[in-house]
Amino acid sequence: MTRWVGKKPYNNQPYNHTTTNHTTIQQPTIQQPTIQPYLIMSGFRQDFQNTFSANGRVYIQLIVINVLIFLGLQVFMTTLMLMGAKGISLMIEAQFELPADASKLLYRPWTLLTYSFYHVSIWHLLSNMLALYWFGQIFEEYVNKKRLVSVYILSALAGGFLFLLLYNFAPVAEWRNRVPTTLLVGASGAVYGVVVATATLLPNYSIYLLFIGAVQIKYIAAIYVILSYIGLMGGNAGGNMAHIGGALMGFIFTIQLQKGNDMGAWIHNFADWVRGLFRPKSKMRPTYKAKEKATVNQQPKAKTNAQGSQSQNTQEMPNQDEIDAILDKISATGYDSLSKEEKQKLFKASKSE
Repeated sequence: MTRWVGKKPYNNQPYNHTTTNHTTIQQPTIQQPTIQPYLIMSGFRQDFQNTFSANGRVYIQLIVINVLIFLGLQVFMTTLMLMGAKGISLMIEAQFELPADASKLLYRPWTLLTYSFYHVSIWHLLSNMLALYWFGQIFEEYVNKKRLVSVYILSALAGGFLFLLLYNFAPVAEWRNRVPTTLLVGASGAVYGVVVATATLLPNYSIYLLFIGAVQIKYIAAIYVILSYIGLMGGNAGGNMAHIGGALMGFIFTIQLQKGNDMGAWIHNFADWVRGLFRPKSKMRPTYKAKEKATVNQQPKAKTNAQGSQSQNTQEMPNQDEIDAILDKISATGYDSLSKEEKQKLFKASKSE
């Protein structure tokens, strides 16, 4: 390409640019992707289903529940306040706040657990969820999912109980004076329980901390508990009470588990009972009565083989592990997903109880 540069020509006409050997290159047309809103929502729904599937990680599920409750309540209460319905907003928030005043607790006893799923600030939520992520995955890996849920719930309850006990009965005037206005929120008590339970189970297990390196988790748990004890006379006395209560429960839970005692068995029995209320009823028609009648009528003939028949029936009876696996499958995919053999095992187990 040749271009004239310099003063204007004598005829005061603008220069014309002359191009030699010019080849026109057509730019390719880039088609912008079209984002469909329903595809985004479908992706969110699929991720949610995968997280809460039977194969999902429980510590991730607990984190997601805490985050969703925080975001959902904050958005909902902010909307109510913008609409001038501050009273309704405070009433909803009160369902997730554990009051130190025992008389108020009588009207909302569920807050003894719901407080452990609600946070009032993003930093409070972040610190608790990071600790739950680190220690929850260790505990779940070396124990199992159900017992992680057990230690979380039991530690939350223990933290709430100690909070109520010390505020109402400890001989500390400063605490007693704060009873009418003190509320407890946050998963700290439950998380401290998970931390101490993990450290009790695997005291020499090491994790890597930024700028420090490998540290055994027993020292991390000890620092958590000591700092909470020192903070009992500080501004967050109620929170530190819950920390100590949760840590104590985590320690006791693991010690009892090592002795063969599962303190959280009642939690899963209750959960199974609730799930059973929503399970579809079996369409199978029992025919065992007719078989029993035939056995009674033929008893004299089968007398010599009674021992062999009894042994055969014992072998056919499913064990508890098989029943638990079948119940978990029903919870995940429904009763209709069971095979014919699984339905028969479940039926035999129900009749043997």
